[in-house]
Order: sequence, then structure tokens, then C-alpha cells
Amino acid sequence: MTTVPAHKANPGEGKQHIVLLFVGLMLSMLLAALNQTVLSTALPTIVGELNGVDQMLWVITAFILASTIMMPVYGKLGDLMGRKELLMAAIVLFMAGSVVGALAGNMEVLITARVIQGLGGGGLMILSQAIIADVVPARERGKYMGVMGGVFAISSVAGPLLGGWFTEGPGWRWVFWINIPLGLLALAGAVFFLKLPRRRGKLRLDLGGMVLIAIATTCLVLFATWGGSKYEWTDPIILALIAGTILAAVAFVLVERRTAEPIIPLHLFRDRNFNLTTIAGLLIGVAMFGAIGYLPTYLQMAFGASATESGLLMIPMMGALLVASVVSGQLVSKTGRYKWMPIAGSIIVAVALALLSTLTPEQPLWEICAYLAVMGLGLGLNMQILVLIVQNSFPLSQVGTATASNNFFRQIGATLGSAVVGSLFASRLQDLLLERLPAAAGNGASAGASNSLTPALVNTLPAPVRDVIISSYNDALTPIFIWMVPLALLATVLLFFVQEKPLATGIEHDILPESVSEGNILITTDDDSSTDTNDETDVPAERVRSGR
Repeated sequence: MTTVPAHKANPGEGKQHIVLLFVGLMLSMLLAALNQTVLSTALPTIVGELNGVDQMLWVITAFILASTIMMPVYGKLGDLMGRKELLMAAIVLFMAGSVVGALAGNMEVLITARVIQGLGGGGLMILSQAIIADVVPARERGKYMGVMGGVFAISSVAGPLLGGWFTEGPGWRWVFWINIPLGLLALAGAVFFLKLPRRRGKLRLDLGGMVLIAIATTCLVLFATWGGSKYEWTDPIILALIAGTILAAVAFVLVERRTAEPIIPLHLFRDRNFNLTTIAGLLIGVAMFGAIGYLPTYLQMAFGASATESGLLMIPMMGALLVASVVSGQLVSKTGRYKWMPIAGSIIVAVALALLSTLTPEQPLWEICAYLAVMGLGLGLNMQILVLIVQNSFPLSQVGTATASNNFFRQIGATLGSAVVGSLFASRLQDLLLERLPAAAGNGASAGASNSLTPALVNTLPAPVRDVIISSYNDALTPIFIWMVPLALLATVLLFFVQEKPLATGIEHDILPESVSEGNILITTDDDSSTDTNDETDVPAERVRSGR
């Protein structure tokens, strides 16, 4: 294989082009990030109007399932056939799902819309991160990745606020309609500013791997979501889902060892940095989503904050995450050093979790905001730098696959974190309410009514009962934070063993020495690499000549 440098444009023109391209990619990421947060405040109204409160969980689960399954698919296909057309297809698919959701007249249609959105949404984030690697050298990539990390911070605050505003104003259907203008802008950016080398040749689609990873991911997400809430952990359905996860995962590994173009190549796991950062990212994902997923509920119940106020109280964390993410990216581009950042970030996350475990309803709100800011600082130093380390460990032809695989396992960690913490929180809360409420039941509450408690209802209860409920919420959640500290500390230890490889200062494309004409797609699940090994990149002739 011959490595040739990419064609270099006029410096001013090239910088302007990258900025415009980056804006388009930011819009693509914003679509995916907002979609995960904007429904949080609108969902109760949506399911109420569509008579589907009992199906509320599927509105969230459907998107998580579809997007998680599609992450490695988009990553692999992007490496094989190019990312521009895939990104455009993902945007169109996401917009189509948004239209279906906006027009939904019942829960079945709404859930279908969320599946379609997930099929597109799984590619928006992965392809955006991989495209930056296509056009920006690793040394300069840090500042762009840092700003990308800020998108999550903005969406985490803007999403719930927009969802509430739409619900109370023009109507909840605008939660979906808003994706159309944003999607059109992102699509225009991809069409006009995204100029990438195209890959041609026979594509070996790993259908066996795709099916098995879909089965394993579906079983994993469902048992993590349903276990301890919809079903007991010992329920036959949960046990069957756990068994299905294990069997499908084992079969997936066996298939990936034989197929010509595996969707998650096993050779990725021979790279030390990939293994360390992927495990660390999964652990931090568990801690992050496990901690922040239930803090808004805690703030409403323990401090009497409204839904909107609880969202606003999360701003210190998101603001700190945004600043840390952008500043760390700038430092990476300036110094070329990056190893210390995720290490420091993981330590800070552990400190933040320890601080959050000391929360009491008597504390002033400014202290809670300060603790949340500490959490945001740690996450900002951690998240995007881990992706950069992964991308810097593999050639450009494998960046999409490596990025998608890393994000896939991080998403699994996030799902497990939210599910496990939610299950522990719910079971502890129920036990504490059953234990403590009877003594105060004479004043207007009963243990049997614990499932219908809302912040508004709690505020109307007599003081003795209200104090019991608030203390139960506090004692059910805060100890879980300290239980997650070892996860962040384990991530810290793992990251100490990351090898700080020099960041590339130029973009290079891998070109096979012999050209291959454009061929048909070849679908296979067996290793037939002996018959054809061409998965080449088709780049402009002047670029190849400039490399020679």
C-alpha cells in the first residue's frame, strides 16, 4: 500500500472551507444531540395526547436501540465507500423520521418514527467525528473536537428548555418539525462543502455481523432498561434477554474472526490505546449518565424546583463541560500533549461523584451547582480527548470503524449506567418509603400512594409527610454516587497506561498500488479475502501525482 499526502489547497481558502464544513458538521451533531434531550420535557404531554402512557418507555428505547445498532454499521461503511453520501443519507433518514413523528396520530406511529430517526441518528455523530479526521490533521483536530464536545453541553440545556417551550407554546409537534430546517442546513453543508476522497470497489457487507450485533445490542438494551423496573431481575424474560445477549455476542466474535470485512474488526482490540480508552469511556459513560440522569428528578423532589428550574440548575455543569472541552482542545492543538487530560478528567469526575454523595436537602443550591460544575469540568477534559486518542491510533482508512466502535461501547456504558442506577434508585426509594411512610400516613399519605408522587403533590403534603418523602429521595440516590467513584478511579488507572503517540500534522490517504474499476457490491459472511482484497480509495489524479 502506498501512502500519499492529501492535496493541499490555498491556506486561506482551505481554512475558510474547513470552517464552513465544520459548521455543517456541527449542525449534524446538534440534530442527534438535541433529539436525545428535547423530548424529556415534552414526552408527558405527547404520550398523554396519544393515549400511550404505558408505552412511554418505547419512545426513548426505540431511538437508543436503532442508533446504537447503526453506529458500527455507519463507521464501517464510511471507511469502505466514503462518508459524504452516507452522511447525506443519514440526515435525510433522520428528517424523514421527524416528519413521521410530527404527523403521528397514535403511539405506534410515533415509536416507528423514533426508529427511523435512530436509523439516521446513529450516523450523524459517528460520521461527523470521522469526517473531521478526513480533513483535519490530528494535531489540529483537538480544537475542533473540543467544540464538538460543547455541542453536547449546549443540547443538554437547550433541549429540555426548547421541549418545554414548544409544548407550552406552538405545540409538541414542533419538537419534530424543528429538525427540518436544521436538517436542511446540515444537508446543504454536506452537499456544498464536504469534499472527500471517494472509495470504489467491491464492498463486502458483513451481514452476519450486522444481524448478530443487532440481536446482542437489542437484548442488552432491553434487559438493562426493563430489569428491576418493568420486570424483576429474576423474571424469565430478563433471564432470556441476558442469555440472548451472551449467545449473540459469542456468535458475533466467531463470525468476525472469519468474515472478510468485519463490522468491528477484532484487530482493533490488539491496539492498547483502543482497549484502554474504550473501557475508560464505557466506565465514564456509566458514571456520567448514571449520575446526571436522575439529578433533575432529585432537584425537583428534594428542593421543590420546577421542571424548567431543574434544567436551569444543570447549566453550571454544562457550562463547565463546554469551557473545559474547548480549552482542552485548544491546548492539544497548541502543545501536542494530551495524555494528562483524560487522566485529570477521570480524577475530577471521581471527586465530583464523592461530592454529590454528600448532598442533603438542607444545602444551599449554590453548593449543588458548584458540585455539578466540578462534574462538568471532569467530563469536558475526558470525552472528546478519548475519541482523538482512538483516531490517532489507526490509519485514515480505519478511522470511521475505530471511532464508531469506541462510541458504540460508550453508548452501551451510558445505557447500562442509566438503567442500573435507575433500578437501584427506584428499589431503594420504594423500600425507604414503605419503611418510613406508615408512621406519617395518618397525616395524608400512605405507602400505597408512593408510585403516584409528583413534585407538585409533595409540595402540598403536610410537613411531616413531605419531610419523610424528601429524606427518602435523598437517601435513595446520594449513596449511589459514592458507589460509582471506583468506576472513575478504575478509568484513571487504565488511562495511565495509554501510550502518548505523536499527533499527525498532515492528512494522508492510503492508496492501493493497483487501480480497481468500480464494481458491484459483494455480500459475504465468510472469509474470501483470497479472491479480492481491493477496498481502495479513489482520489483525484492530481492528488496522487502531488504525492509522487
